[in-house]
Parts: sequence; C-alpha cells; structure tokens
Amino acid sequence: MLTGKQKRFLRSKAHHLNPIFQVGKGGVNDNMSKQIEDALEARELLKISILQNCEEEKDDVVERLVAKTGAELVQVIGNTIVLYKESKENKELVLPS
Repeated sequence: MLTGKQKRFLRSKAHHLNPIFQVGKGGVNDNMSKQIEDALEARELLKISILQNCEEEKDDVVERLVAKTGAELVQVIGNTIVLYKESKENKELVLPS
C-alpha cells in the first residue's frame, strides 16, 4: 500500500502525463488489461481516461483495472485514473519513505 506521502509524490509526477489508454464503450477487457500491465512495466506510472460512452460505472472500471493489473490506485480525477506499479526491470521512480 502507498502512503499519503508516496501518493502525493506520484500525483506530482503524473501531473504532466497524458492518458495513454481510453476505456470506452467496450469497458475493460482482458486485452486492454494486458496492454496496461505491459505499459506499467515499461513506465511504472500512467494515466487512463474513461470516455463518456463507457457503459460501466467509473468505480467498477477502477476496481477491475486495479484487480487485473495488480497496480496501485494513485488517484481518480474526474474521468482520469492514475495507476502505479513498480517495474521489475525498468525501475525509475524512487518513492519517498
């Protein structure tokens, strides 16, 4: 689990990122989860936007993404989700303790 201090640090890092995934009408599927997992391994921190035509509830989308990717939820602002997962091979972010 991330501490408040770590979440603040990650939020500041994520501020400048653009969402690289969009959850649309189809919702969250296995293929999308796999791609997000791969992207998390490469980048550690990423933003995902939920489009207005998404038929799932925002909270459900967040829960499913966290469960399927094993990532930590940093924050949800509006329709944007910020996820973090420590990379096994490309570790770049050093979290404050």
